[in-house]
Amino acid sequence: MIDYAEGSGRQYHIGVAKGEVGRYVLLPGDPKRCKKIAAFFEEPQLIADSREFVTYSGYVAGEKVSVTSTGIGGPSASIAMEELTACGADTFIRVGTCGGMDINVRSGDLVIATGAIRMEGTSKEYAPIEFPAIADLDIVNALVKAAQNLRVPYHTGVVQCKDAFYGQHRPETLPNGEELIRKWKAWLKLGTLASEMESAALFTVASYLHVRCGTCLLTVANQERAAQGLPNPQVQDTEMAIRTAIEAVKVLIEQDKA
Repeated sequence: MIDYAEGSGRQYHIGVAKGEVGRYVLLPGDPKRCKKIAAFFEEPQLIADSREFVTYSGYVAGEKVSVTSTGIGGPSASIAMEELTACGADTFIRVGTCGGMDINVRSGDLVIATGAIRMEGTSKEYAPIEFPAIADLDIVNALVKAAQNLRVPYHTGVVQCKDAFYGQHRPETLPNGEELIRKWKAWLKLGTLASEMESAALFTVASYLHVRCGTCLLTVANQERAAQGLPNPQVQDTEMAIRTAIEAVKVLIEQDKA
């Protein structure tokens, strides 16, 4: 493979070198969320700011921990995971947002994904469609334990991942709308909790790289609740999702040391 970094020793896209990140990495989508997450670290330090990828490193429970933003969607998320793994990371928690689908998932609830529907393109370049996109069990359990300790309302189950945000929100306007609507109804019948854009790619790439990955999501709103006239306020504050992920990292560090 061509060395696009031209011998700098830094990863081409994220701008990070070996030794600059910990084995535990939190993955928000929004670059602006990195500083907020890094505030939970001891001795946080900005490592790199390249394209949509912002990276901080610091310490949690005495272990080096990092945060790197991935931007929107599977393509950039897969790049971040590939390059962070090359730098020594092996445990990833996506900290993001989602739109609820199951009517029991309310605004402000956390969704801890156990698996993801691969209705996006990135994972198809890594694995045949028959291969499942599943979260690491240790991370799922750590996130559940953290949410319970923090007394945060949460749900565990499958999320749907797509590439087109507006394909979800106005499918009837698109040439492929009938298929989008048909599949959406199928996901609802199957008990899918929420819709987002990165976990399917991350879970699949993690399987390929033999690293661990999990997902903790804030539910911003739920269009199915709105359609049924149920309360559906918008919640944008990711504080509890971040706290849950940080607590889960502490659980994992303790377990890994044991």
